[in-house]
Amino acid sequence: MPFRAIRYAPQIDLDAVIAPPYDVLSDADRDALTARDEHNIVHVDVPRGGDDRYVDAGQVFRQWLAEGVLVTDEHPTFTLYRMRFTDESGTRRDLVGVLGGLEVVDDGAGGVLPHERTTPKASTDRLDLTRATDANLSPVWGLSLAGSLTSLLAEPADSVGSVEVDGVEHVVERVTDPERLAAIGARVASDDVLIADGHHRYGISRIHRDDVRAATGRHDTPAEETLAFVGELVADQLSVEAIHRVYVGVSYDELRAVLATSFEFAPAERPTRATLTEMTAQGRLVLVGPGSSAEWLIPRDGAFDEVRSIDGAWLEHAVAGTPVADTVTYQHGLDETLAAVERDGSAAVLIRPVSLAEIERTAREGHLMPPKSTFFTPKLRTGFVVRDLRA
Repeated sequence: MPFRAIRYAPQIDLDAVIAPPYDVLSDADRDALTARDEHNIVHVDVPRGGDDRYVDAGQVFRQWLAEGVLVTDEHPTFTLYRMRFTDESGTRRDLVGVLGGLEVVDDGAGGVLPHERTTPKASTDRLDLTRATDANLSPVWGLSLAGSLTSLLAEPADSVGSVEVDGVEHVVERVTDPERLAAIGARVASDDVLIADGHHRYGISRIHRDDVRAATGRHDTPAEETLAFVGELVADQLSVEAIHRVYVGVSYDELRAVLATSFEFAPAERPTRATLTEMTAQGRLVLVGPGSSAEWLIPRDGAFDEVRSIDGAWLEHAVAGTPVADTVTYQHGLDETLAAVERDGSAAVLIRPVSLAEIERTAREGHLMPPKSTFFTPKLRTGFVVRDLRA
């Protein structure tokens, strides 16, 4: 659904106020962004302080609206969000999606589908912030299974602004034409939307929706939808990277012994980025430990006949019922994974990205992938569009 988007006023330098998503920011990142501009979105999206920090964030947000730092579109709109970048393989990509209000459906109701199991999150941070600001500050990333959505988004709309960060150009455009709004909304509504990133945020939106229903008795408030970026599930646009498995407190030999029932081993050099490409070509994983410890993991014949062809699912199956199963953690990036192994004296398994075909097949069949199966890049920036939840 289109909505009256809240945006930074035209005179505001977007480069100074837009930020990465809250869940990838380190303390140092937050310090830098906070110092960069008094109106940077992290002042609201990642508030600091004591128990009253969320209330303070809500007050700051409403103050920015009152002062004209943030302004609200006169009529409901969609926002086209384009990311132009070169991925790790050297492929040039031009990704486009639409920011709108995605229906909040009950778990299992269909229409909006999770694609992987989520790890528990005890923190109520996003729920407290949503209640205090009465706004969706950062979008869920959804993948539309409806064909030809990209063609509806190809034509440029009214420019809102752009920023370039780490070689990625982020461009936002406002759609106001009623016919185009209707066409985009109808196309997204014509098939399922798969949540690629933001399962936790979508779950928080469900809790908030239910709270609003209970308080008002209404089912027609803005809480019935949540802010989402929806793009088409097409291979030429999307860059999907793997999230590797680090087994904390487990030695290389211990992990090797557990994996031996499911995999054969072959000598391997210390992994490099070229190794990641070779893994996909050869259908192999890589076991790594501290120093130069590394071996190819070659699936044994029949070991995974009853398991979906997803590396994360293979590993869950291989370690099931052993103490190793409770030690798994998740790390994106080859260098970061190798550093974690060295730092902790642990062992890890490098896995391959899940194919888009397998992502769609798993969703269509109503299954869920293991936690942290996919890492969609680049990450959406926060602050281009905010969605007001006040009725």
